[in-house]
Amino acid sequence: MNHALHCKRLAAADAIAAGLMKGSISRSCFFASICCIIHMIELARRCASLSPDGLILLAFKAAVSDDPSSALAGWSEADDHPCLWLGVSCANVTGFAYPRVVGVSISGKNLSGYVPSEFGDLLFLRRLNLHGNRLSRALPPQLFNASSLHSIFLYDNLISGEFPAAACNLPRLQNLDLSRNALAGPLPPDLRNCRQLQRLRLDGNGLSGVIPAGIWAEMVSLVQLDLSSNEFEGPIPPDIGELDSLSGTLNLSHNRFSGPIPTSLGNLPSTVNLDLQYNNLSGEIPGTGSLANQGPMAFLNNPGLCGFPLMVPCEAPAAPEAEVPVRSRGEELGTTREEGRKGMRKGMIVLISAADAAGVALVGLVVVCAYWKAKDQEKDTAKLGGGDDGDVSKRRWCGWVWAPPGNEKGGGRSSVEEGNEEEEVSGGGVEGELVAMDKGFKVDLEELLRASAYVLGKGGKGIVYKVVVGDGTAVAVRRLGEGGGGGGGGKYKEFAAEVRAMGRVRHPNIVRLRAFYWAPDEKLLITDFISNGNLAAAIRGRSGQPSTVAWPVRLRIAKGAGRGLAHLHDCGPRKFVHGDLKPSNILLDADYNPYIADFGLLVLLSLTTSSSHVPSSSSSSATALIGGALPFTSSSFSGSSKSGLLDRPNPYRAPEIRASAAAAARPSQKSDVYSFGMVLLEILTGKPPETAPSTSGEQLAPALVKWVRRGLEEARPLSELVDPVLLRDTHGKKEVMAAFHVALSCTEMDPDARPRMKTVSEELDRIGSGRK
Repeated sequence: MNHALHCKRLAAADAIAAGLMKGSISRSCFFASICCIIHMIELARRCASLSPDGLILLAFKAAVSDDPSSALAGWSEADDHPCLWLGVSCANVTGFAYPRVVGVSISGKNLSGYVPSEFGDLLFLRRLNLHGNRLSRALPPQLFNASSLHSIFLYDNLISGEFPAAACNLPRLQNLDLSRNALAGPLPPDLRNCRQLQRLRLDGNGLSGVIPAGIWAEMVSLVQLDLSSNEFEGPIPPDIGELDSLSGTLNLSHNRFSGPIPTSLGNLPSTVNLDLQYNNLSGEIPGTGSLANQGPMAFLNNPGLCGFPLMVPCEAPAAPEAEVPVRSRGEELGTTREEGRKGMRKGMIVLISAADAAGVALVGLVVVCAYWKAKDQEKDTAKLGGGDDGDVSKRRWCGWVWAPPGNEKGGGRSSVEEGNEEEEVSGGGVEGELVAMDKGFKVDLEELLRASAYVLGKGGKGIVYKVVVGDGTAVAVRRLGEGGGGGGGGKYKEFAAEVRAMGRVRHPNIVRLRAFYWAPDEKLLITDFISNGNLAAAIRGRSGQPSTVAWPVRLRIAKGAGRGLAHLHDCGPRKFVHGDLKPSNILLDADYNPYIADFGLLVLLSLTTSSSHVPSSSSSSATALIGGALPFTSSSFSGSSKSGLLDRPNPYRAPEIRASAAAAARPSQKSDVYSFGMVLLEILTGKPPETAPSTSGEQLAPALVKWVRRGLEEARPLSELVDPVLLRDTHGKKEVMAAFHVALSCTEMDPDARPRMKTVSEELDRIGSGRK
């Protein structure tokens, strides 16, 4: 290494100095020797200037055999400290004259090599993130001498060896993710010492053997456990049911677990989403506790399992043979005939009753089918006779304008085709009945209420559940408060008309409403379930990890959300206002396509507000079975009442809505444009509005808007304003600046100065359109 060469030169300088002292070098070489000594001293000073933490990190650089992206090229011993190196973060520690390394994050760089034991000498290292590389070999036990470590992310590498039991010696370790590596062997009993561990992910390895009992009861802080896609065998340890701190998913799928499901798993919190698929489990599924709330997806591909919620009946155990008393032949024959006659009479009664019930059900089914067929013919006739040609032509025109270029979901249709598909909403519907918004939704109320439900979120608007129905389809079910007027049609008719208008909205970037339910004390909305969380989590990072969503994906999200909001404003069955747009209301699928949710929720909430009500039997059962169910979205703000939700602090809401002097103001399309501008600023900066550095100025403008405006006015470097992830794209800088101007035009204080959402969407579509 270079610093070793410098030390050799320093030794040579010492020899020259010694020669001068003995007088062995002539005076003619004296001055040249002095210059050489000074140079060697400078090299030695530079060699010794790098802090000890920096020298340790250079050991990691030496352990990397291939660095295709030159991620470590800037790591040099010529620096005083490593705090400016890529991926290194530092903090000042009392008692030290130089900053100490507290974080190392070099992810997704395809580095080849291994994790050196020298990392264990970084005593103040809190976070080690080397995921997405090609690091191999086993983890050295010395790594876990870094006693300040609380997060280790080494997933998506080639790390081999056994599970590092020494990791449990770390007193502050909270996150350990070694998934998708090449670990092998059994889990050690010492795992029970990881008492502070909150998230443990070991999925996608080659771990095997029987999991020892007595581990999980000691891990009192664990909230996430994923052991899927390994080779574990034997029974599931019953003490996993003692993990009462778990939330989210407990994933034991794709292993070789055998035997029955422990009934103790029913003691897990009701919010846990259990996954036991692809094992060799057998026996009847226990119906106790939280196990009774799991859907069939949790138990599929276990050939030996039976019982609810699987459609596999369990065989009744054979009755034990009773001892037959010794009788005379006459007594035996007489008794047998008498018992046979009695048994025959009972069997015939049951058979006849079952046949009668089946006949009545069949007749009822025929009558219902005939009724609905007649209703469908009436609707078709009404459509042919009238119809709103102007409205249809407007949607067709809007579909051509706003349909995304190309397929957003892999073979999907434009909004024109979506608008023509099953456009009518079910015409019937009364209180206490689940009303489907199109013919494609085949779930009835009883099936919905009996399905497993998992809490997705709670807030001022209510609770949102993920519900898995009988065929494995997942939907989102939301509760809209309580009350809603007395009996009769009153508010039910207003509510139903509002929801039906929502149900006619069709766009690739808007969450689809499937059905609704109204009863005096229960209002439910059923929508498509979008699987990949929301924009807020994508921008701010998930599970304690920084966001990795690059600029091209963020731009696509912004464009899709802009098209969806523009469709609500100008191209739907009528002009809607969202009223509460923010990152948490923009959902993402697995391909990061955006879907706007919760549009117009304030109107529906105003229609469900009532001071008193009398529960009906149907709604009471809904509350009991779903567990106090669920909120969603909807409609324009033509209603006169104003929800109390507007009084809550919300930096995404337009200043004219937040201002106390404008307490009577209702959300408008221009206030939606402001909210979209705030969302776009967060996409660009990675900062939520309330946490950006504040400056002096108008109190109504969030700090983020003022900070960005001032930064652009002062011509600050773009790197100071944007999320660093966005600067990695070669085309990103020019496009990011164009998006900043769009966002700032949306966040003008004067509503009249803001553009229409159609214009905003068109400007966003032009950004990056010239890329090849």
